[in-house]
Amino acid sequence: MSEKIWRVYLSGEIHTDWRDEIAAGVEAAGLPVRLSAPVTDHEASDDCGVVIMGAESDKVWHDRKGALLNSIRTSTLIEEADIVVVRFGEKYKQWNAAFDAGMAAALGKKLVVMHQPEHAHALKEVCAASSAVVERSEQVVEILRYVIGGTLPKR
Repeated sequence: MSEKIWRVYLSGEIHTDWRDEIAAGVEAAGLPVRLSAPVTDHEASDDCGVVIMGAESDKVWHDRKGALLNSIRTSTLIEEADIVVVRFGEKYKQWNAAFDAGMAAALGKKLVVMHQPEHAHALKEVCAASSAVVERSEQVVEILRYVIGGTLPKR
């Protein structure tokens, strides 16, 4: 197995436990992976700018302060990543996830996209820029196992 510590950024929806599933799978497989992610506390992510830099009376500026502050973390972690995994959920449109996927592609990062089959058409351009498209967290873990150690799952 590689001695390299692989940096994997987990972007996308925050309403399910897919990040925890990948973390558990990486740990169980003993993979040399360091996972990172955006702030997944929705309220903290939305309000960080005004909490830290002061209130805004206009919601547009409230949101902009938060987006700018969050972009420091997001862009830094994507730039540092070896692999970016972007999960598109079922319930909400994740415009931020699409933006992260585009940023990763523009930076030449290896991209793994995760979504349900019914979103294939809507995400066709995002998927075309990726190295792999999967539906489940365990598939991401198996991709990491193969890429890092060259081993396939037992059949």
